[in-house]
Amino acid sequence: MKLARWLPWVALLLLAAFPLVAPSLGLDFYVGFVRRVLVFALAAAGLNFILGYGGLAALGHCGFLGVGAYTLVALADAGVHSAWLLWPAALLVAALVAALIGLVALRTRGVYFIMITLAFAQMLYYIAVSLRPYGGDDGYNLMRPTSLGLGLSTLDDGVFYWVVLALFAGAMALFNRTTRSRFGHALMGVRDNETRMRALGFPVGRIQLAAFAIAGGVAGLAGAMLVSHNNFASPSMMHWTQSATLLVMVVIGGVGQRWGGPVGAAVWIGLEEIVKAYTDYWHLPLGVLLIAIVFLAPRGIAGLLEGSSRKMPAAAGVRAGEGAA
Repeated sequence: MKLARWLPWVALLLLAAFPLVAPSLGLDFYVGFVRRVLVFALAAAGLNFILGYGGLAALGHCGFLGVGAYTLVALADAGVHSAWLLWPAALLVAALVAALIGLVALRTRGVYFIMITLAFAQMLYYIAVSLRPYGGDDGYNLMRPTSLGLGLSTLDDGVFYWVVLALFAGAMALFNRTTRSRFGHALMGVRDNETRMRALGFPVGRIQLAAFAIAGGVAGLAGAMLVSHNNFASPSMMHWTQSATLLVMVVIGGVGQRWGGPVGAAVWIGLEEIVKAYTDYWHLPLGVLLIAIVFLAPRGIAGLLEGSSRKMPAAAGVRAGEGAA
């Protein structure tokens, strides 16, 4: 049995057991740290879905992260505190915003698609800055933690951790199923040869729009959980530099690799935490890592784990938005 078949299950079991053993090892702090990694891994997985399988290089994906975050903030400010209302609402609103933006952005190709997604993300950023009732540029502190029901809240580190892990695992299973479905194969077909797919009668525009909305909705869910994690929302989470960092995570993990997004998020955030302890110039070694990955492991770290027997599905999909309608 190949490493790639059983390694995710082992990793899931280890992650599930971590809050139980962390206190005895003096690693209580890292329960919250790993939870944060899982949230960003979810957002990176969504970006990997449209970049690796759809060939859509969006440089504004954290805009949807912010939409989900501020949806939660608006509802929490109105008196809604249940995670089971806040998080689905954040997902749906972010998916709707992504669909509306996609109607415009997906009419462009190549570098124009990159720039228009960046432009929309910056528009969302400045809208968040202008929201004075929610703190404007200073951000917004939640007055109450998000409720998980049964008297539990996001202040219960272990329970919140397992909820995030369960949602992450469910999202990854959904992405895996989707990429293997007829829709997923059609999406990859559009990525590789849009003209041929149109000639075969596939609704290219609707396929890409659906994928774009799905990825935006997942990012919105990640944004809402990030606010619940920090009890704080800030427009800075929507800035284009955050979107660029998310894109770097996907490249490091492996564009189009099933676990590329999560692996890249774990490596980037983990190394950032370690390197920061030794130097303020932590960007330099991480930049060197990115260059090394691009030249020495173009399929990313997850691609190395997958092994050479599996063909990379995104080999042609990194062409920035070539399949855009």
